[in-house]
Amino acid sequence: MTSSFRPILVLALFASIATPARAAGPLRVLSTNPRYFTDGSGKAVYLTGSHTWDNLAEIVRSPSVPNPVVDYNAYLAFLAAHHHNFFRLWTWESAAEMDDAGAIKYRYSPLPYQRPGQGTALDGLPKFDLTLFNAAYFERMRQRVMAARDYGMYVSVMLFQGFSLNPKGHDNPWKGHPFNAENNINGIDGDPTHTGAGLATHSLSIPSITALQEAYVRRVIDEVNDLDNVLYEITNEDEGSPQNTAWQVHMIRYIKAYERGKPQQHPVGMTVQWPKGSNAALFTSGADWISPNDADGYQTDPPAADGRKVIINDTDHSFYYTALQQAGPAAQRAWAWKNLARGNQTLFMDPYLDPTPWYVTTRNHPAGSAPDPYWETLRSAMGDTRVYADRMNLAAMIPHNALSSTAYCLADPGHEYLVYQPAEGAFTVNLPAGIYSYEWFNPAIHTVASSGTFTAATGDRSFTPPFQGDAVLYLTMTETKVERSDDHGKR
Repeated sequence: MTSSFRPILVLALFASIATPARAAGPLRVLSTNPRYFTDGSGKAVYLTGSHTWDNLAEIVRSPSVPNPVVDYNAYLAFLAAHHHNFFRLWTWESAAEMDDAGAIKYRYSPLPYQRPGQGTALDGLPKFDLTLFNAAYFERMRQRVMAARDYGMYVSVMLFQGFSLNPKGHDNPWKGHPFNAENNINGIDGDPTHTGAGLATHSLSIPSITALQEAYVRRVIDEVNDLDNVLYEITNEDEGSPQNTAWQVHMIRYIKAYERGKPQQHPVGMTVQWPKGSNAALFTSGADWISPNDADGYQTDPPAADGRKVIINDTDHSFYYTALQQAGPAAQRAWAWKNLARGNQTLFMDPYLDPTPWYVTTRNHPAGSAPDPYWETLRSAMGDTRVYADRMNLAAMIPHNALSSTAYCLADPGHEYLVYQPAEGAFTVNLPAGIYSYEWFNPAIHTVASSGTFTAATGDRSFTPPFQGDAVLYLTMTETKVERSDDHGKR
């Protein structure tokens, strides 16, 4: 291979997206390659980014625990610095979580409903009136989606929250939920069988609650329908029961039906349930995009996207932080590149500035306003994948595992190839005859190590990275080559 070695700092490679354009849309599934969304231009939009628990509602802990408040503009700047363009905007349904003795451990605000009085709720504040929406909540949502748009970012607006219904190993959020009969003035009881949790609220078993939820969904859509950078997510990690699945499917249909009468229509997502969730429920739903759990290899060897759904592989569901830590930074980086090569997109559940999420002190160690540098490998790798996705004609790129001995190859055969080598050493790529430009990217140090051109005959061609460790090879055919019969086998 003819090579002209020229190290290129990653800053030069990334210069084209240093000042992001406003996010365009609305997104819709790209009909010619339904692994991706498009903004209507015909270009595929690659989504990747970090999200954190308190990027919409503020979370106030008990007095003995630090209470960081997210500076939202600083958060967006942090994402932009990592070349991220997508995040989940977290909602919390419960106003408070309490321990067994009734002591409040967490408070969440703002919430969608007003608390005008007429009695005291279990958290010591006035009861909710479920017929009165809290305009401040929806205005904050709108302003935050708009601010993200101006940074070139897309936002998944989370509508409901599975961790607001039952403890799931933590403190009890149902005691602070607006649909708890003790907390509202409307006679709504989301736990009619007195289980101590509100699982029935995320089913279709209580028509009055379903009607309230539909009214809330309409209010959210009315607030953000005109914005181009919106996606919807039904709920975060609800219990994986058939009743809950039916409720989520109903909400997906309801959103789509309501938006049909609106100026814009936006993608609707379903993320995997926990516990007892299954990826099969996601694929059979009417959702446009899904986030699976770690089954089927999504943790270490993600399967190739087949176009049934846009797949956004989120560590929150597929690669829990303890597994990420056990795997180590190199495997975290590989996860990002493997997903790109397999036609998936990625999200990272980023603890950001939260020192003790859910009382877990081993997850995160920020220093003041600086996030924990341990997670920089993953954050940066995700940004690197987006840079390459944006450089490619992604709309034409399809996972072709068999084209490379690495089994990680995204390609438009005869035109463009992105190959990831997770292990060290040489590998092969099957190419048609032609003249190619190549670029070696060292993902460990975010640097283009070398680039140049070469001529290939038809068949498997061997490549050896010019550095140690995992490697990315980017190929584009610049000229086809007509082979003579005696050209075959010459490399």
